[in-house]
Amino acid sequence: MTKSATHTSVPSSAAAPPSGVFGRLAAWSQRHRWTAVLLWLLLLAVITAGSQAAGSAYRNDFSLPGTDSQAATDLLKEHGSRQAGDSVQIVLQDPRGITQREPAVQRMLDRVRDLPAVAEVRSPYADASAVSEDGTIGYATVTLDDKAENVPKADVTRIIDTAQAAAGDGLRVELGGDAVRGAEEEEVGSAEGAGMLAALVILVLLFGSLVAAALPLLTALFAVGAAIGLIALASHVFTVADFTPPIMMLVGLGVGVDYALLIFYRYRHELSRGADPASAARLALDAAGRTVFFAGCTVIIALLGLVALGLGSLQGVALAVALTVLVTMAASLILLPALLALLGERIRRHVLQRAERAAAKGKEEGARWRRLAAAVQRRPLPALLAAVMVLLALSAPALGLRLGFADAGNDAPASTSRQAYDLLAEGFGPGFNGPLIVVSEGAASAGETARSALAGTDGVAATTPALPSQDGKLATVIVFPGTAPQDEGTTDLVHRLRDDVLPPLERDTGARFLVGGSTAATQDFADSVAERMPLFVATVVGLSSLLLMLVFRSVLIPLKAALLNLLSISAALGVITLVFQEGWFGVQPGPVEAFIPVMIFAIVFGLSMDYEVFLVSRIHEEWEHTRDHGHAVRAGLAATGKVITAAAAIMIVVFAAFILSPGRMLQQFGLGLAVAILLDALLIRCLIVPAAMQLLGHRAWWLPAQLARRLPKVALERPEST
Repeated sequence: MTKSATHTSVPSSAAAPPSGVFGRLAAWSQRHRWTAVLLWLLLLAVITAGSQAAGSAYRNDFSLPGTDSQAATDLLKEHGSRQAGDSVQIVLQDPRGITQREPAVQRMLDRVRDLPAVAEVRSPYADASAVSEDGTIGYATVTLDDKAENVPKADVTRIIDTAQAAAGDGLRVELGGDAVRGAEEEEVGSAEGAGMLAALVILVLLFGSLVAAALPLLTALFAVGAAIGLIALASHVFTVADFTPPIMMLVGLGVGVDYALLIFYRYRHELSRGADPASAARLALDAAGRTVFFAGCTVIIALLGLVALGLGSLQGVALAVALTVLVTMAASLILLPALLALLGERIRRHVLQRAERAAAKGKEEGARWRRLAAAVQRRPLPALLAAVMVLLALSAPALGLRLGFADAGNDAPASTSRQAYDLLAEGFGPGFNGPLIVVSEGAASAGETARSALAGTDGVAATTPALPSQDGKLATVIVFPGTAPQDEGTTDLVHRLRDDVLPPLERDTGARFLVGGSTAATQDFADSVAERMPLFVATVVGLSSLLLMLVFRSVLIPLKAALLNLLSISAALGVITLVFQEGWFGVQPGPVEAFIPVMIFAIVFGLSMDYEVFLVSRIHEEWEHTRDHGHAVRAGLAATGKVITAAAAIMIVVFAAFILSPGRMLQQFGLGLAVAILLDALLIRCLIVPAAMQLLGHRAWWLPAQLARRLPKVALERPEST
């Protein structure tokens, strides 16, 4: 077959340049290719230099105004209670008894007392309850001058090193507490590198060229680098959590490659149809660029919906990830066309050579996907029901989803925080690692009255005497549950104290009682997320459905998309529940991180729109041309199946790479995103959508006449040149 025979479109010179805004943007980037690239390089260099010079000011904000735990914390700070700051436990073990090591331990505690960030040190020899019954395990309490998230890691590291220097000759010294866990946190490590390498391999297999494969990845790296620098600078103004950068890299790499790939794939398609590189880039941006812009806006809307939840620790993360998506979208629409202009002729030669080889072998682009669509169309109902049943089965475990936060019991067995956790549980009981702080404000005797009532409550293992604040206006009773911090029994105890035990005491004493402490705060956070989740979901689904209605001028398409996206997200949460809550595959069982469901929902719901828009817009385009619904479904899947699968595969490997990270939160996040994208690309886009579209027929494009007159017309895809 001759070269000219492979080109079915008119010569590129005859193709009228698109007039859309994205086509014009591509034309500008091509005319000023070196300027566009140099501006991105300069922008990246300035942002990087600025962020390195200014440093970052990441800080966690887990405050929850209006909750009992937050009110308790505020009262303790206001009245100068020693329980206002977080604490570190120095856990000691000696088979011969720790009383024999008192001189060495006291010298060590004196050195710790003089360290920065230390407000007070209480020796195990000053309190009999701080030594186990057999005398082999004891603990010293180091009260910090602030909450754990506000204490510099360097100061906590000095406490760890100073304490552990006393170990030896049979004495074991381990340290526990939130501050210690924070200081021990490992970096994400090679997760990003592994994800990028896997993405490059998939792109090379897809395009058969290292140069072509590198372009989407290079675009994503430029975008992520700029976004990380911007957020580091923004952290000086806004509250941005310290776990934000790895989440930004996770989402930025996946989304950046995804967006660039959608545009680049359309660019190759236009080249294979006979367009010159300049025209191909403009056509690709004017068509796929619109899809990328719409999809990016949907992700940003979903993320900004998190701000409405009013959870301080999530607002900064949502804004940071939304900015990352915005920058990656801008890089795909501005930087990528400039790179295509620089390498266009080289890519064009490779594309035409592959097209010739495929034509010589009688291969048709998208033939397999066309056959798949035809098979689904022959039996749409069984295909639809089978796929939906799989999603429902995977979703079922999510009904038992229990939200919380990982504690030291989930840490690596070799870490000192985990060792301290196990020693305290061994010497004093499992509930000792998650005490509740009951604060009384009012009558002077209320503290001891509360202690008597609390000591006899089911689920309480022990209580301390009432500890007065410095001004004597508060009394604090520390309550040790009989169950571990993450157990459901501890959650039940928190609710029992607040709902049943303390209200009668308030009526009898006239005092005010609050249940606080990190364990209660964790439960308050989980309860707040669960309470506000329905409004968040309704807002995001409503806005996204409205956008889809504008684009496709249909009522049923947005409804179908919303239901299917909810199915894929619930299935992903079901898998997370099985692995991390039930302990499948040897994972340490525990609750699912409280903010994981809302973050996964916001990101996956937006990303799922990529594939929904990309597939349905091509179906809609064919429907507008032919009015043959069956043909439109087959042609749409044939045109998009390969790129959707490739884009999904890249996001899956990037997200799955974070399962290798040491942090439990990133592991859950990576697994949830990878599973959701896998199910969305394979079951939903390849089976359910073609089956549902076939069953709906021409009704898929139904829009009430009165509504059609009022809705503005938004064109997503421009007709292809023929």
